[in-house]
Amino acid sequence: VIHFTTLNYQDSVDILTEPEKVSAHYLIPERFDETYPEKELKVVQLVDEKDRAWHAGLSHWQGRDNINDQSIGIELVNLSNCQSEPDYEQNHAQMDGHGLNIEANPHLLCSYPDFDDQQINLLIKLIKQIIERNPEISPTRIVGHADITPDRRVDPGPRFPWKRLYDQGIGAWYDDETQLKYWQIFKNSPPSIGLIQKALADYGYGILETGILDVKTINTLTVFQMHFRPWQVSGQPTVETAATLFALLEKYFPEKAERLMRRYAEEDQLEKTEKHQNQDNAQLAIILNAEQVAAIEKTQPMVIDRIFKAYQGQGQLKIKVKNLATARVRINGKTVEIKKAVQSEDEATINIGQYTQDGNNYLSVDQVSFKETQSDDNNSERYLRLAINFPFLSKGTPESVGVSSAKLKQIDQLINKEIKQGFPGAVLLVAKNGKIIKHTAYGFAKRYDEDGKQLDAPIKMKKDTVFDLASNTKMYATTFAVMKLVSEGKLNVNQPIRQYLPEYTGNGRDTRLVRDFLQHAAGYRPIFRFYDKNNALGERYFSQNRERTKNILLTQIPFDKGRNIEAKYSDLDFMLLGVLIERITGQSLDEYVNEQFYQPLNLNRTRFNPLQANLPLDQIAATELRGNSRDNHVEFINNRTQVIHGEVHDENAFYAMQGVSGHAGLFSTAEEVATLASMMLNQGGYGDFEFFNRNVIQSFVSPSPLDNTIGLGWRLAGFQQRTHHFGLYASPYAFGHTGWTGTVTVIDPYYDLVIVLLTNKKHTPIMEDNGNLQFKGDTFETGKYGKIISMVYQSFLNQPNSNQVKTDAK
Repeated sequence: VIHFTTLNYQDSVDILTEPEKVSAHYLIPERFDETYPEKELKVVQLVDEKDRAWHAGLSHWQGRDNINDQSIGIELVNLSNCQSEPDYEQNHAQMDGHGLNIEANPHLLCSYPDFDDQQINLLIKLIKQIIERNPEISPTRIVGHADITPDRRVDPGPRFPWKRLYDQGIGAWYDDETQLKYWQIFKNSPPSIGLIQKALADYGYGILETGILDVKTINTLTVFQMHFRPWQVSGQPTVETAATLFALLEKYFPEKAERLMRRYAEEDQLEKTEKHQNQDNAQLAIILNAEQVAAIEKTQPMVIDRIFKAYQGQGQLKIKVKNLATARVRINGKTVEIKKAVQSEDEATINIGQYTQDGNNYLSVDQVSFKETQSDDNNSERYLRLAINFPFLSKGTPESVGVSSAKLKQIDQLINKEIKQGFPGAVLLVAKNGKIIKHTAYGFAKRYDEDGKQLDAPIKMKKDTVFDLASNTKMYATTFAVMKLVSEGKLNVNQPIRQYLPEYTGNGRDTRLVRDFLQHAAGYRPIFRFYDKNNALGERYFSQNRERTKNILLTQIPFDKGRNIEAKYSDLDFMLLGVLIERITGQSLDEYVNEQFYQPLNLNRTRFNPLQANLPLDQIAATELRGNSRDNHVEFINNRTQVIHGEVHDENAFYAMQGVSGHAGLFSTAEEVATLASMMLNQGGYGDFEFFNRNVIQSFVSPSPLDNTIGLGWRLAGFQQRTHHFGLYASPYAFGHTGWTGTVTVIDPYYDLVIVLLTNKKHTPIMEDNGNLQFKGDTFETGKYGKIISMVYQSFLNQPNSNQVKTDAK
């Protein structure tokens, strides 16, 4: 097992020889280390090979756990350097116990220098001697510390020369031709996440098959790529990574590779059949006919294993059969009683709540046989169809999911204190592990009149108060619509947008791809005042008519920059995406998203133009006090002068797009937004409805090459660059969005967490400071978001059930 020390020679010796601390069998210094006393580099032996050294910690490789007593550890002096945030160790250390790779922790900035050439020559000589003494150390058992502890370590790092060692007869590497073979197989039909997980485990990694791209899988893929594809380290299951992995298996474990490829062929065929036949709109669907079963059982008994997400006490299994003789269906190892459904041959729904658990659940089907019929060739008359719905939110208590009620009450104290100081109102919803554990309303939906005076009878905030979501519209209307169209094959984000909008041409428009707009990389200015004759480009660009605005968008607005030069947030990007959706679907944006998402989920308070949808005014939160005038500092034609209430605040959405735009205009409640957000945690569905393909979700929440806080539409937590949005404790996998009126959503798949904080912080007087205008609501912690979001995380991090583990020191 090869490590690096991150310390100089003398400090490394001191730590590696200190009693009851970390140790290693060998230490190899590097040149130009002032603390190294010798003139020539020499290998230093610290522990005899026959004795245990404490270098591996909690570890796994090729079926062996905690391999300190089964391995030889070699430390290389290498001053890779990680800088932490101020006070990180004191205030954020609880994150280290949650499976995040420590050196890859977003609170740390690490650099990895090249290894000393003479040091590597010494290492090669040493390993050859070790192999000669210990011939049972095969090529695949020469590994890095990261390989055996992918959740905690990255050493020896992405600069370690594994290929150079292989060329000297040390360690494993793949053959290029074999890799190319698998790449050609996989590029049109990638292997499933479950199959990649099984392949990683077969090679040696300590990973369980879950079928989900979870944190463990991301970390394992990251260290695998650092070892075998250091030029492409993303933690993602790319086709190239899969081809490399299978090429290694074929070379070193050919029987495992053959077995996995048989499974790949079966899965590929089943997936194509299920995709063609699945009409159940389900999270998981298995459709088997007699011909398929017979074909599979020519080589081995048929066993279908699938993984689905559920929460304890939830879940429905739909079953329909025709001429089925026998079948065994098990969930988490427990047999489901299907006898009545088999006998009746009517579609039946079985409640499986007694079998399910929070998170990953395991469905297996075997012992399948069919009755003989007069027309055995007609396999449509002999089949078994199973479908399981998606998870959904339910009510729960904080303690049931490891959250402290006392710490959540501290949030109440903070927000209520700020309400007394003048903040208007808020609704906070927290859902963890599928359970709504906090849903609280604070303050007032309408508190002030147009002069900033408190109303004699202010409207109290309620849990079902409807808010102007502002830019959260970009997610829960526009991006959702794009994701659905991509999932259905009706839209390709890698195509020029003019393929769908032919008039979008000239002056650089022809080169803009759909993804450029989603990633705010098209080159537009952040905002443009269509509604104001005194806009930056002149009166010819003025519009307070929806059709005229769309025409100007499509044919006239110039770019500020070239495409893909800078990620610069722009409302124009999403205004155009709204037009794109309408062109593809033949419906207005509000009609399309209402029909495709909100109506099926009974989200009756999620609407554009809520007053036109007959939502009562007293159930909607008010926003700015004097129209869009910033307390009479801003003037333009038709500007509203009263408190904005029940109408979208955003000027372009209201005046230039008549309330329906891709960038703003959607209204909703905290609970209905949480329902929409949960779809992103549920692999694209909710209850009995599927909306997105799970692979589409993953691509949309992957970072842009220009800015790792921007995905396709979604804002990402990145490496703590957006603490004002995601707080201090969000995992690197969190995503969501904010809205100018005072709305914020956080979706964190690592913790199975949804946070929705809706406020009407702009419903406050304007403050003027040295000529700068500011809403008073923006000055409160509740209006800044980050502290509230951090307090939610603090309510469960470091709790007794947080599964923290002690790790080996380094």
